[in-house]
Amino acid sequence: MIAGAGVAGCTGGPDGGSESASGGTTGTASSADTVKIGVLEDQSGNFALVGDPKHKASMLAIQEINNNGGIGGREIEPVTRDPQSDNQRYQELTRDFINEEDVDVLWAGYSSATREAIRPIINRNEQLYFYTTQYEGGVCDSTTFACGPTARQQLGSVLPYLREEFGPEIYTIAADYNFGQLSADWVRVLADENDAEVVGEEFIPLSESSFGSVINNIQDADPDFVMSMLVGANHTSFYEQKASAGLEVPIGTSTAMAQGYEHRRLDPPAMANIYAGVNYMEEVPTESNTGDGGFADRYYEKYPDAPYLNEEAETNYFTTYMYKQAVEQAGTIEQPEVIEALESGISLGTERAPEAPEGETIELDGATHHVDHHMWVLRADQEHNIEEITNRKIPEQFLSETVGCDLREEDEQTQYTPRDYFEEAE
Repeated sequence: MIAGAGVAGCTGGPDGGSESASGGTTGTASSADTVKIGVLEDQSGNFALVGDPKHKASMLAIQEINNNGGIGGREIEPVTRDPQSDNQRYQELTRDFINEEDVDVLWAGYSSATREAIRPIINRNEQLYFYTTQYEGGVCDSTTFACGPTARQQLGSVLPYLREEFGPEIYTIAADYNFGQLSADWVRVLADENDAEVVGEEFIPLSESSFGSVINNIQDADPDFVMSMLVGANHTSFYEQKASAGLEVPIGTSTAMAQGYEHRRLDPPAMANIYAGVNYMEEVPTESNTGDGGFADRYYEKYPDAPYLNEEAETNYFTTYMYKQAVEQAGTIEQPEVIEALESGISLGTERAPEAPEGETIELDGATHHVDHHMWVLRADQEHNIEEITNRKIPEQFLSETVGCDLREEDEQTQYTPRDYFEEAE
């Protein structure tokens, strides 16, 4: 049984207050008339570039919900701090948000390393938790809702296209931690499923910013395309360096452009011929996203100086609406009942999930706590303009079809990996 969180309160913004939906802090204590939402996203440090838009999108969703009557008549009280891209600080703040702030629900973290640093704390306290970054997949956890697209969804959208267009030989470069390593495993699985071959594979420490030897190795291997799962500010230099070296091989990615908006920050042609498999980018051509008064307009109206609206920001945004729908369906903010409502399956249309084309939806799969996303393959041209290549809905598949995870029937706190089930991943 999952313990419900209280709403009696403490304060919790960066200066000891709880953050208002307008981005400031208030000194108001939580009450029975509020819903206390904890938001721990990186606003400084190595992941600030990708974490700050997540924070901002959460505040936008909270503001919209509060302006429209709150959640079941209760105003949302956001509680935020900056974890500074530091996993030890994440652990400290997670404990504080659960034990001192009594948050009713928590959004926290960009990297998979962060998620795994705090998930034991989440599990011990049976805390309802939304993890919203695209990630390697496989987390089957009773209180964790991993709502970003998985590697099987992202790489499964872009790798088959590149295989058909350019040929079967793949070179993989990935960040040297669990996300990159498991994503590389998925590249091998998908290569086997698409009659392709991984001819080279390298894992790059997050601190590395010099890619001369990596580029030489790719040139020597002469693959038909590269799959890149590089992450963080330091890894951005790969794209500039490969352009300077004249490396023009097509590159598929689950991380570049949609998160750190390299196509906006770097001078052309650094990102030319990059194909991103994503559920969202600011340029996704849906009316609810780019049309007048759409998601992008509302975001920049609230944050006119923001540099980009990234993939994870959209996931923070729509999951806040999923939580609202679940609380109103449950008729309570008690966490066991809210989790049960989430597990009943929640669908959002394009207005609240702007990744979905008009008339389509995305769905929260109650059995796995993952989302059946609308996935796009988007390409940057020589001038870094973004063009749509393909789009289709791709359900979560690994946990549901291969593992058989069903959290409605059995509580788990496991992360499954492709090596558990696919010989090709070993």
